[in-house]
Amino acid sequence: MSKPIYGRILLKLSGEILAGDKGFGVDPAKANLLAQEIKSVADLGLEIGVVIGAGNIIRGEMAAEGGMERVPADYLGMLATIINAITLQDALEKVGCETRTLSAITISQLAEPYIRRRALRHLEKGRIVIIAGGTGNPYFSTDTAAALRATELGADIVLKGTKVDGVYDKDPVKHDDAKKYDTLSFQKVIEDGLRVMDLTAVTLCKENNLPIIVFAINNAGSLLTVVQGNSIGTLIKD
Repeated sequence: MSKPIYGRILLKLSGEILAGDKGFGVDPAKANLLAQEIKSVADLGLEIGVVIGAGNIIRGEMAAEGGMERVPADYLGMLATIINAITLQDALEKVGCETRTLSAITISQLAEPYIRRRALRHLEKGRIVIIAGGTGNPYFSTDTAAALRATELGADIVLKGTKVDGVYDKDPVKHDDAKKYDTLSFQKVIEDGLRVMDLTAVTLCKENNLPIIVFAINNAGSLLTVVQGNSIGTLIKD
């Protein structure tokens, strides 16, 4: 088996991945499949941080658009990321992966507080670190949280696992002629408004020379393929 080309990764997962075919909530079977994918990489000795979204439960921005005040709506989204994090932690531990959940929001019965040096220590001990609660602040997405934590923790790359196999010039679901990019520059993403991550997250990665790969986590073996340096998905870098 090929060795990984990275030492430490930050895996960003969209919450919708946990919903599976249900489209909403948590599908334990899907969590188990995700755990197997992550374990296949952990077994190679990689240090792994995970940030997971909450779109399978609630999005603060969408709740605000429905009439809720934005700040409490965003906090609901942060709480939902903790639900997803605990779900994933349970699945990972069932397949034999030592895991810790750290949260930017204090919820001591379920997770340790997010402290950078504590997170680094867990990573160095070979534990998978799931980082929940976003940044702990409203108005910031979990994409931005992923970029921030990856930068803080010295990750080599952000791997964004989604339902789509890369970045396209337009929505591939709606347009049969959508073109997939194999590589992109950060400037191209920003100038063309490509839907990779939100602008804050992309800018943070650009400023810190932190590459991003967008790939389809639903495809069995895809995460392992990415960390071994094989070309799938879309690579974004300067």
